[in-house]
Amino acid sequence: MTRKTPTLSDDVYDYLVAHGTPPDDIQRGLIEATAKLGDDAQMQIAPDQGAFMTVLARLIGARKAIEIGTFTGYSALCTARGLPDDGRLVCCDVSDEWTRVGRPFWEQAGVAGKIDLKIGPALDSLAALPRERVFDMAFIDADKENNANYVEALTKLIRPGGVILVDNTLAGGSVADESDDSERAQIARAFNAKVASDERFDCVMLPIADGLTVLRLRG
Repeated sequence: MTRKTPTLSDDVYDYLVAHGTPPDDIQRGLIEATAKLGDDAQMQIAPDQGAFMTVLARLIGARKAIEIGTFTGYSALCTARGLPDDGRLVCCDVSDEWTRVGRPFWEQAGVAGKIDLKIGPALDSLAALPRERVFDMAFIDADKENNANYVEALTKLIRPGGVILVDNTLAGGSVADESDDSERAQIARAFNAKVASDERFDCVMLPIADGLTVLRLRG
């Protein structure tokens, strides 16, 4: 399993995962299949984040969700499990190769019928959706330089009171390191400042994995 929260020791993190609905056999299978990709496997969300997303979807009564950046499908599996049987999850990704890894596990989990996978640039996929604010929840985990553009597009699709989750907003802790002027840090800082001051949202950044920002669209 991938531990991404830098402030926790391995022992504490393992305890946290074990006492917060740990991954089941299907999820572990997907984690193991993703690990075979080598260094790219680090793009998979952490198990505690997946558990949080499942619980959050259930807490807000989400029926329709959108995901930007599916990778091998662990986050999609977790979100889809939080939706009702007639729920729908639109997944946007540019890689058929990576998403193909996760599809058998979606089938095993019985959630494949909820997932509408769209391969291509996410902004194009979002633009093709009807301009109806019927989605309850969105998750962004793609090219970080487009985070603000993704949020803007999603505000036209998410209902008032719906939530947008944005991953990797701590950027490995670089956001708080004044000596770090890397592109990664600068992009994350600019985005974080933008959404924190955007009056359309209630905003909270959670220290889950590499930082998970939750934006609630005000009515």
